[in-house]
Amino acid sequence: MYGKSPTRAVLLLGIQLTALWPTAAVEIYTSRVLEAVNGTDVRLKCTFSSFAPVGDALTVTWNFRPRDGGPEQFVFYYHVDPFRPMRGRFKDRVVWDGNLQRYDVSIILWKLQFDDNGTYTCQVKNPPDVDGLIGEIQLSVVQTVRFSEIYFLTLAIGSACTLMVIIVIVVVLFQHFRKKRWAERAHKVVELKS
Repeated sequence: MYGKSPTRAVLLLGIQLTALWPTAAVEIYTSRVLEAVNGTDVRLKCTFSSFAPVGDALTVTWNFRPRDGGPEQFVFYYHVDPFRPMRGRFKDRVVWDGNLQRYDVSIILWKLQFDDNGTYTCQVKNPPDVDGLIGEIQLSVVQTVRFSEIYFLTLAIGSACTLMVIIVIVVVLFQHFRKKRWAERAHKVVELKS
């Protein structure tokens, strides 16, 4: 089969080896959905995995798409050092909170506003790993955080503990005043007998 065309055989072998070789792609991990209270700070967590070791060629790009539409906006860029935006809505409101040794490229967004609602994208390129999906976080800025089961459980346990403390205090005070009254009666009996 390969006798007539040696170049064809080499080409087929090369294609087969390429199919078996792992493709270099960065994998991104985010929380996908996040809710935070207006006026607070929020950590936009983004981690990644890569076949290549992390080096000086690594770049991280954070962008923002408003929920109500409009153009994509620059949030943050990292290449050897962090680069914050010099103007725009995120000027003086975003800071690097990543740790490259832990493959963490997270940022913190300060003083949330309602118009910060939207999609934040995290893109990591670590040559030769430059392809891969872009991580997304849907951020909802709310007036107050909704109660979840954990909050209700915490509230129930806290209320039960408070009630127990009040009961213990009432019992101790009752015992104290009862002993005091018995001591006063005993003192009066001793005085009458004298």
